[in-house]
Parts: sequence; structure tokens; C-alpha cells
Amino acid sequence: MKSNVLKDKSFLFAIRIVKLYKHLAKEEREYVLSKQLLRSGTSVGAMTREAEHAQTKKDFIHKLSIAQKEINESIYWLELLRETDYLLEDQFQSIHSDAVEIIKIITAILKTSKNNG
Repeated sequence: MKSNVLKDKSFLFAIRIVKLYKHLAKEEREYVLSKQLLRSGTSVGAMTREAEHAQTKKDFIHKLSIAQKEINESIYWLELLRETDYLLEDQFQSIHSDAVEIIKIITAILKTSKNNG
């Protein structure tokens, strides 16, 4: 079976987000920001999966564009959690670099898809 880098990375990112949410809720008693991050961070993979089975190229671009917005939102929540001292710098850097890698992949796929359309 062919490997899908974006599908794999977005799924692993979602796992990290769920674990981070559990940590923030249990250890830090932070529920509001972390819940927003949980929603956007897990949505990236879900939209990537939906794009994988899009009915048309336009539908594919639309779904992947939503995934791009969700990963961008996740980056915002991660930055906010760092700046409000819920995430240590090394914790932030680790997961932030994953998010940046995902947004670069999505952006490249969207650019290619739009140029070939």
C-alpha cells in the first residue's frame, strides 16, 4: 500500500495533540485554550482524510484548504499556550515544528493542485 506522508504526519500530529490536551487538562488544569487546540489539531487529519476521497478536484482543494486553516489555527493556540506559560519552550518547539512541516506540505499540495487545474 502506498504511503501518504501528509495523512501519516497529520495523524501523528493529532495523537500528539490529544496527549498534550490530556496533560494540560490533568496537570495544568487548563481547559479553554487546550480544548480549542484539541479541536483544530485533530481536525487537520480529519480534513486530510476527507480530501483523500474528494469527489472532484475542486472538492479536494476545498477540503485541503480547510486542513490548512486548521493547522494554522493550531499553530496560533500553541503559540498562545507558550506565551501564557502553559508550554515550556522545548515542548512548544517540538510540536510547533511538526505543525510547520504539515502546513508546508499542505501549502505545496494546494499550490500544485491549483496550478494544474
